[in-house]
Amino acid sequence: MSEFFPGIGPIKYEGPGSRNPLAFRYYDADRKVLGKTMRDHLRFSVAYWHAFRGSGADPFGPGTIVRAWEKGGDPVETAVVRVHAAFEFMRKLGTPYYCFHDRDIAPEGKTLAESNRNLDAVIKAVKQKQDETGIKLLWGTANLFSHPRYMNGAATNPDAAVFAFAAAQVKKMMEVTLELGGEGYTFWGGREGYQTLLNTDMKRESDHLARFLQMAAAYRKEIGLQGPLYIEPKPMEPTKHQYDFDAATVIGFLRRHGLDGVFKLNLECNHATLAGHSFHHEVELASREGMLGSVDANSGDTLLGWDTDQFPMDPARRQ
Repeated sequence: MSEFFPGIGPIKYEGPGSRNPLAFRYYDADRKVLGKTMRDHLRFSVAYWHAFRGSGADPFGPGTIVRAWEKGGDPVETAVVRVHAAFEFMRKLGTPYYCFHDRDIAPEGKTLAESNRNLDAVIKAVKQKQDETGIKLLWGTANLFSHPRYMNGAATNPDAAVFAFAAAQVKKMMEVTLELGGEGYTFWGGREGYQTLLNTDMKRESDHLARFLQMAAAYRKEIGLQGPLYIEPKPMEPTKHQYDFDAATVIGFLRRHGLDGVFKLNLECNHATLAGHSFHHEVELASREGMLGSVDANSGDTLLGWDTDQFPMDPARRQ
């Protein structure tokens, strides 16, 4: 398969004085800090959904990102080509890990069985590229928010059939994570909340969410999936209120339901902003409580009230 980023070699460290836009100025992977290399301190991972599935769309307009290798046709074949492009990108960038949702890697089918077949077909190519490049899966996750069935949540959905579908989707994705040697598994509570209290039983929905996570923890043990399970706190957007509002809320929830020995937190900078906290606050709290697991290092704009998922670009906030 031809090169997708021709003329670009591996990105190297060139120091703070470099004017090369494709060079590291401060990240020197081999430099030792407090007895460990920067490579070991900062185990960078490429988020497949941002780097290769984000379209550049916003609430007022369609996607604007053009990827030359996506030429239409069979969606599974296109997904396989995308895998080759993604691993070339990660190899040249020098990142040791990546992470993904099931629907990032492979298209959803008309049935769960078809979706699983699509996933299995693409995962063959993923395993091959992992073996070729040495790049590892940091963690996997299931997309329980994009499909219309999840409009009112997944684990907290009032429809038992949706709860069951979500559980089956997580089960499959945990198996895929194990197959790929993933070092953990993450839950995004994208729609686990409410839009109005007029038709919401918060205690019941919270109990359902706890039961969902308890089943996932039990299945993790059953199949021998190593590494922790993660929850990423998120206060809102698209729901008015989400049950995983911030680090303190999630830690209290996990302890109340006996899950704190299995789960840790995956903290996102912009979710802290949306919750009215600084990111430093969330990291400090999770670390103090022994629950800090992973960091989703993107940011938002304090003047926008939604999750813009930007690169950290504000010099005043680089702390």
